[in-house]
Amino acid sequence: MTTALPDRHALIADPHASYARLREAGPAHRVIGPDGLPVWVVTRYRDVRRLLADPRLSLDKAHRLPGNYTGFSLPPALDANLLNMDPPDHTRIRRLVSKAFTPGRVEAMRPGVQALADGLLDAVADRGRADLVADYAAPLPITVICDLLGVPHASRPDFRAWTDALIAPDPADPGAARHAVAAMLAYFPRLIADKRREPGDDLLTDMIGVRDGGDRLTEDELTSLAFLILFAGYENTVQLIGTAVLALLDHPAELAALRADPARIGDAVEEFARYDGPALLAIRRFPLEDVELDGVRIPAGETVMLSLASANRDPERFAEPDRLVPDRKDGGHLALGHGIHYCVGAPLARLETEVAVGTLLRRFPALALDVPRADLRWRPSLRARGLLALPVRF
Repeated sequence: MTTALPDRHALIADPHASYARLREAGPAHRVIGPDGLPVWVVTRYRDVRRLLADPRLSLDKAHRLPGNYTGFSLPPALDANLLNMDPPDHTRIRRLVSKAFTPGRVEAMRPGVQALADGLLDAVADRGRADLVADYAAPLPITVICDLLGVPHASRPDFRAWTDALIAPDPADPGAARHAVAAMLAYFPRLIADKRREPGDDLLTDMIGVRDGGDRLTEDELTSLAFLILFAGYENTVQLIGTAVLALLDHPAELAALRADPARIGDAVEEFARYDGPALLAIRRFPLEDVELDGVRIPAGETVMLSLASANRDPERFAEPDRLVPDRKDGGHLALGHGIHYCVGAPLARLETEVAVGTLLRRFPALALDVPRADLRWRPSLRARGLLALPVRF
């Protein structure tokens, strides 16, 4: 039996209430997705965690039966990335990328990220108020990712516009997402060619040169990976910074405690990701064979969405799941995935969020919302959760 997805506006405004009802009703539900086609939504922590690492669930869209939810479609040159691959191709490409995208490289970026955060806050400090999305949470990760990839400064405004068009397409401009894809498809090969001619101290240059024996990344793989690093690295981090700050403003006692003990910020980032992470419907899979969850059978080839947002609020796994607990002891959230597909950029997302939130709390001790809480608006997207704006005063 197929039912309608919970009301779109209610799911965007308060996904956790909708997911609580779905978890209570059963482990998986066949619903009508946002494109009008059926999709299975898996809601409970134990099932989501197990299926994230289950080799019977493929990322390859070739295994999807016709007539099922399709999600976002990309041309082949942008689609050959880790989010759409199974082993052995996934294993090969992740191994090559990991040689360039190391924790050491990320940690070496800390001084630069800190300087960037301070500079962005310097620019608004005298105004006494700001939109923390437009003025802080968005420009910080797009600048970091462009620095990481070696994108010239002149191209960076275009990158942000393209990514925004894909994250939350404007209903009044239905062609914007298509134009953004076409622009990136044209830009990345030129950037890769420039890096071949003039190598730099950046991740894209490293990915061009990285080898494992006689293996190296193909042109489509390089283009797709550059796109994925830009898109995922910007989208997820801007949304996580915004929801983290809002969560603290909603929990003044926890905000005061974190200000009093800034060393706790690293643990707090993990709780921000669990409490209100950027993934809403989230991780898509295609079963290679029928999969059963507590008596519910999901047929092979149908589209499955593993809801990280629901799993991270499951009361069977987390005590008081709807309360923000920055020093939570029952860790193990799934906001960054699990298994072989665990987010390769997780160290960078953690670093940026830690620096962004920690610096904001230190610099602006009187931080407060500048609009009524009920007036905040969320991106009109069922794929990713994030604030359109976060007006604050300080």
